[in-house]
This record gives sequence, structure tokens and C-alpha cells, in this order.
Amino acid sequence: MARIKLDMPDNYLFSTELAVRINDINYGGHLGNDAVLSMVHEARLRFLKHYHYTEMDVEGSSIIMTDSAIVYKAEGFHGDRVQVDVTVADFNKYGCDLYYLLSNKDTAVEIAHAKTGIVFFDYEERKVQTVPEGFRNKVLREP
Repeated sequence: MARIKLDMPDNYLFSTELAVRINDINYGGHLGNDAVLSMVHEARLRFLKHYHYTEMDVEGSSIIMTDSAIVYKAEGFHGDRVQVDVTVADFNKYGCDLYYLLSNKDTAVEIAHAKTGIVFFDYEERKVQTVPEGFRNKVLREP
């Protein structure tokens, strides 16, 4: 089976720090795959908050995740401080991709590369919506 490869961006818009908690550790004694996806979710919430958005209100639209991919690079352990860098790329009519680079804050070792696809969504109508121009403009004008 072919391995997943993510072409990670060179620049990121936002950075946050998360601690590896004891409930993030699996039976192998390291950061579990499910915990990585939870960390990505937390980083996405903080990223949106940085721009004064929530998952339920981005310029009047909500977002919904369409896919996710994670490539594991190294182990993480209880108590590690993980830096999660986030950026936006690959815009289309209805959504975009968010990229996440997870690194050990103390050693700079990359723990994981991740991507989540999102589309903008109206939960009352149960339909996708076009990308709000205000969101696109905010994130594209950043360096």
C-alpha cells in the first residue's frame, strides 16, 4: 500500500502550544493517533479564535471537516510541549485545507504533519456554501 505524503507549506499563519496529557498516551507508551487528531482540532479552534471566528461562525458560515490526513514522524511522550503551526492553503469554491506541523517545542523534532479539508456549511439548510471572502482575504493577506 502506498504511503500518504503531505507537501507541507513553508510558512505558517499561527502557532500554539499544547501539552501531551496522560490520556493522550496509548498502550505503546507514546502519543496516540487519536490524540494527534484531537490536538489538530484544538489547534484549529485556537487558529479560528485568533481571527475572531468559531467553527460555527466564520463570517456567518459554519465549517465542516471533509477529510483528514496525518503522517507520523516521531514519537511524543507524556509531558512533551508540542508546538502546532497552522496555515491555510488550496482554496476551492467551497473550502480549503488547513495544514498543521506538530513539533516538540524543546527539541524541534517534528512529531507529525497533518491536513484537514474543510468546507463552509449552512447547518440550517444542510448545504455547502462558498468560501466567505472576508475569511479568504484575512488569511491570504497574512505573510
